[in-house]
Amino acid sequence: MGLAPIITEQVFQIIEVLRNRGTTILLVEQNARLALSLVDYAYVLENGRLVMEDTGRSLLADSKIAEAYLGA
Repeated sequence: MGLAPIITEQVFQIIEVLRNRGTTILLVEQNARLALSLVDYAYVLENGRLVMEDTGRSLLADSKIAEAYLGA
């Protein structure tokens, strides 16, 4: 939180390189759209409870996720 947008972009580029090398990464991120576009699988937590889980691509396409977290 509070990173300059260019730094955030660089961090996500590094995460993508590591992921493509086969490194498993646990990512906790507030920018849901950016995170879901990068991940293989995601868990959505609300107040510490698991409310959804699926591939990043599926969650990005889910209307409930879009409304609640992506400002759609």
